Amino acid sequence: MESTFAKNIFFNKNSSVFIATFSVYEKGRRLPKNGMVEPMISFFVPKVKTLLLLDQPHPISDTINPFIERYENGKLFKKYRLSAIFYFPVYLYCTMERTGLTRISYKLRDFFSVIFIAVTQKEQFNLFIGLESINTLAGIILRKLGKVEIVVYYVSDYSPNRFSKFGKRFMNTIYLWLDRFCVKHADFTWDVSSAIQDGRLKNGLDPQKKYNVIHVPNGLFPSQIRSVPISERTHNSLIYLGTLEPDFGVELAIEAFREVKIKIPKAILRIIGGGKELPSLKRLAQKLKLENSVIFYGFVEDNDEVARIVRTSYIGLAPYRAFPESIRWYGDAGKIRQYMASGLPVVTTQVPPLGRYIVEQGAGIMTKDIIKDFSDGIVRLLLDHVLYAKLTSVAEKINRDNTWENVYIKAFRDMKKIGNSRL
Repeated sequence: MESTFAKNIFFNKNSSVFIATFSVYEKGRRLPKNGMVEPMISFFVPKVKTLLLLDQPHPISDTINPFIERYENGKLFKKYRLSAIFYFPVYLYCTMERTGLTRISYKLRDFFSVIFIAVTQKEQFNLFIGLESINTLAGIILRKLGKVEIVVYYVSDYSPNRFSKFGKRFMNTIYLWLDRFCVKHADFTWDVSSAIQDGRLKNGLDPQKKYNVIHVPNGLFPSQIRSVPISERTHNSLIYLGTLEPDFGVELAIEAFREVKIKIPKAILRIIGGGKELPSLKRLAQKLKLENSVIFYGFVEDNDEVARIVRTSYIGLAPYRAFPESIRWYGDAGKIRQYMASGLPVVTTQVPPLGRYIVEQGAGIMTKDIIKDFSDGIVRLLLDHVLYAKLTSVAEKINRDNTWENVYIKAFRDMKKIGNSRL
């Protein structure tokens, strides 16, 4: 299937692909917090002659200069960093500018690095994939310059009020304009959730025009997709997987768990995730006298180990908070995908689109994002064994084929169906 696929859809063994993305770096090492980087490397490296990866450190990283990885004929050929000498004024700006959640200096660095790295390469790239609108804007310019042929705008999250909540209306206007520009001018847009395009159409994108938008959900590696029989799961164990930021509702999960313990004293809560919020969440567990029942794993880097912990748990929690400005209303929910891949029923709030989908399919329970509702949903699922078995059966089927390989193959097949006048 691979040779036919590669031959007919936008690239082949002689093609060159350029990916511009971002990652969190610590001590010179990429952390697996941007879930698309490793999947794209594993997908493209065996299929193309050259893969050029430009990886820009996220502002929370301990480094600034972008990393470049060049893969040739299936192997890593060269890895190096863009020296600050080549963008020294912007570099200085990056070291000095410390205000704002999205630093303008880093956006300038990103835009410049894409253009600079591309024009210093000898080949023309058959395919450019840009994560973030600023990278895609640079890719569109490179297409005008003849350095790339096809531009894909890869969108991992979206919110029409991304910066408004911080009083940065001008930044929010620029953000929405860049997003709309890229959707209009990139050859294709990959959205991780179909709710993103719905959000655009409600917030200024002309609904009368046609856009080459494709739903490209998050995937998993095959080793992450496996469930165990109910009898082999740790009964009464709840699992929370993912980021610990307020939007994700970890605090709600802990507070609801206190109510669960009243009715089910042997219940335990497992939390996988790290970050600056971890100490305060541990203090909350202690304050509620749950320190012996809440297990904090911290950030677990090994995806297979994460999958093992999840699959031996009993219920997956997705306690997203219903904050009006949250990007979670429009995003994909990686935690829910891992729960489904492990055969776990899910208790979710009304926020994530994937949560609403799996509830409609019969693999989860939906509650409001308040303590009593969320705890009642958990207790109901823990006590009703017939319902639990029914939801488990559905959950095991939903994500059975949700591998990154299948996700990207389908994306390129959809691109071929849409077609393009320049191909």
